[in-house]
Amino acid sequence: MMRHRPLKLWLLAVAAALAGSTHAAEAPAEFKHFVTARDGQLFDGEQPLRFVSWNVPNLLAIEDSFSFLGESPWRWPNEFEISDALTSVQQMGGRVVRTYVITVKRAGADMGGHVHVLAPGEFNEQAFVALDRVLQIANRQGVRVILPLVDNWHWMGGVEQYAAFRGKEQAAFWTDPQLREDFKATIRYVVNRRNTLTGQLYRDDKAILGWETGNELDSPADWTADIAAYLQQLDPNHLVIDGNALHGLQSWSLADPNIDVVTTHHYPGPGRDAVADVKKAAAAARGKKPYFVGEVGFIPLADARRLFDTVIDEGVCGALYWSLRFHRREGGFYWHDEPQGENVFKAYHWPGFPSGDAYHERELIDAVVNAAWRIRGEQRPAPAPPGAARLLPIEHPGRISWQGAAGASGYDVQRSESKSGPWETIAVGVSDAAVQYRPLFCDETARADDANFYRVVSLGPGGAGPPSNVVGRVAIDKSLLVDELQDRSRLHATAGDVQFRHDQPRRVQEDIHRLQLPPGATVTYKLPGHVMGATAWLFAEESAPDVAISASPDGETYSPLTCETTTTSRSAGDYGYWQPFLLKCDPPGLGLRFVRIVNNGDAPVQLSRVEIFHRGAP
Repeated sequence: MMRHRPLKLWLLAVAAALAGSTHAAEAPAEFKHFVTARDGQLFDGEQPLRFVSWNVPNLLAIEDSFSFLGESPWRWPNEFEISDALTSVQQMGGRVVRTYVITVKRAGADMGGHVHVLAPGEFNEQAFVALDRVLQIANRQGVRVILPLVDNWHWMGGVEQYAAFRGKEQAAFWTDPQLREDFKATIRYVVNRRNTLTGQLYRDDKAILGWETGNELDSPADWTADIAAYLQQLDPNHLVIDGNALHGLQSWSLADPNIDVVTTHHYPGPGRDAVADVKKAAAAARGKKPYFVGEVGFIPLADARRLFDTVIDEGVCGALYWSLRFHRREGGFYWHDEPQGENVFKAYHWPGFPSGDAYHERELIDAVVNAAWRIRGEQRPAPAPPGAARLLPIEHPGRISWQGAAGASGYDVQRSESKSGPWETIAVGVSDAAVQYRPLFCDETARADDANFYRVVSLGPGGAGPPSNVVGRVAIDKSLLVDELQDRSRLHATAGDVQFRHDQPRRVQEDIHRLQLPPGATVTYKLPGHVMGATAWLFAEESAPDVAISASPDGETYSPLTCETTTTSRSAGDYGYWQPFLLKCDPPGLGLRFVRIVNNGDAPVQLSRVEIFHRGAP
C-alpha cells in the first residue's frame, strides 16, 4: 500500500543439514495444481479461480507488536498467528491472500534486524524461516499466497534501500546494472529457497499463486520486461504479476508475454472513482490477461459493495481488501491505524467488533464474506462454532488474557474453586478487540485471599465453542482496579478540561481510548479498601511529564506517593510516536482510600491505563 508511507547466507552444508533434518516433517499436499492463466482468467486445474479476500500485511513481518516500554514494534509471526490469519481468511471464504513485501534493511529505521535482505546478496535466515512457515500453513489451510518482491515505498525497505546499499540515488534502481543484479540476487534466493519445514523448493510450492514484481512500482517498461523474463526463466511453474498497480494498466504490460497477470490498486483521492477505474481496467485486460484488484480500501461501505459487485459482474478474477490483522500471541489482536485513513480507518479484525464501528468493520467484513462466496458460485455456509481459545498464564486475576479463536466474537469468562468445576460465569461476551496491547479482562470480583481456577468459552454466530484450558489455582493477596479510560465509569472525580481522545492512535501504540490531562488537571479514584499501590501508563509528545500521584483517607487531604518513572529510548520514527512513561508507586500507609493523578507540567499528557491495588471491601 502507498502510505506516504547479521546473518549472512548460511553455509551450504549447514543449510542442507537443516533442510535434510526437516524434509520429512510435512510435505505440502493440499493443492493439486499450480495456478495457471489462459483466456484472461486464472485456473486451478480446469476450474476457474476467482476470489474476494484480503491483504495481510503482517504475514511476513509484524510491524505492530507494541509493548509499552519496548524499543521496537517489529517481530516475526509465530505459528499460532500465521494459522489464525489463514484460518480467518478460510472461514470468510477467501482462497487467496496477498502479503506485504520482502523487507529490506533501512538505515535509521526501528526495524532492526527484522528484515529479509540485510545487504546485497545477504539474507536473514530467521526471516525466511517465518516465510517457510507461512507457506507450510497455507498449504495446510488451502489458501494461496501472492508475494510482492520489493516495495516502491520506504516503510519496510524497498527500491530506495537497494540503491542506498551502493551509495546511489533511488531512481538508479531502475537503470543501474549493479542494482538490477542485486535485486536479481534476491529473486534467485527466494525462488530457489528450500523450505526448512517442508523440504519443498519455493519454485515447486503450489501454495504460491504468483510472484508480484513489487508493490505499487513506478518501474519503466524495460525494467519490468527484464525482471518478468528472469522470473519466468527461474520458475516456469508460477505466474508473474506486474507490480505497476497505481496508475491503471499499462499497454506494454498487457503485451509482454512474460507477464501473466495484471493488477490495480484503488484508494480515495481527487479524480478517483474506484468502481469506474476497475471497469476501465477490466475492459482493457479482457481476453488478454487475468486481472485482479490487488488493493482497495478507505472507501465508504456502499462503494465497497458496489466494487465487489463490479468485480464479480465484470468477470474480474478477484479483489483483495486492505487490510486484515490477526490475533496476537499475548492475547487480543494486532492493530494498525492507517496514516491515509482519514483518522477513521484501521486494520480489520475477523469477525468484526464494536471497536470497529466507526469504520463499519462488521458490515464491511460481512460484505467481503458475501462477495467471497458469491464469486465462487457457492452459497454462503452457516457459521460453525469457533474453536477453543487458549488461556494464558495468570499472575493476577486482574490481568487475564487468552489467545483468541478465529471467528469468535466474544468470550465468557468462567471461574471455579475447583479445577473440575462447577463453573460460574463471571463475564459474558468479553471482546478481545476492546483494548490494544493490554490484558483483556480484569476480574474485579476477585477478593484478597481468594484462590480460583479460570477458563474462557469462545462465542460466535454459530454458537459456543469448547472451553479453553484451565489455569489455576490463582491465589491473590490484594484486589485490582483497572481503568482503560474507555469512559468515566471508574473515575470518582475530575478537575480541569480533561478530554477523552480517540484520534491518532498510531502515535500512542494504537490505544484508541485515552484521557488527556491539560496542565493542572486531575483525576481521582475511590477504592473500596485501603490502597496498596498504583501504576499509571501515560504518553507525552516531547519532554518527560511532571505527573504526580497522591493518596488520601477522605478525598480531602492528599499525601504524595513515592513513584518511580520508567521510559524508553524509542524514537518518534515514521509515525511520530509519543514517548511512553510508566509511573509505578509504592504502597502507601493503611487507611488511604482515594488516589489522585495530577498533571503539574506545562504540556498535556494522555493517560492510557491505570491500575490500583487495594485490599477490597473492608
